[in-house]
Amino acid sequence: MEVHFPPELQTKLNRAAAENSSDTGGYVQQLVEHYLDHDVWFRQKVKIGLDQLDRGEYLTHDEVGERIEQMFCS
Repeated sequence: MEVHFPPELQTKLNRAAAENSSDTGGYVQQLVEHYLDHDVWFRQKVKIGLDQLDRGEYLTHDEVGERIEQMFCS
């Protein structure tokens, strides 16, 4: 696969790769892998949250406010 970047972005990539003691291709590979791992994690967390909402497991705005008040008053 080939990916082409505008010159400004290529310059940024080259600089960041050099600062991380990596070649640009390896650095881009690390960035993409990190992004994909984070995307999977994020989607799992969103699904967990949506499932909790579907089960009615949530606090209202007022309930959150009450809990915060209790935390600071104790």
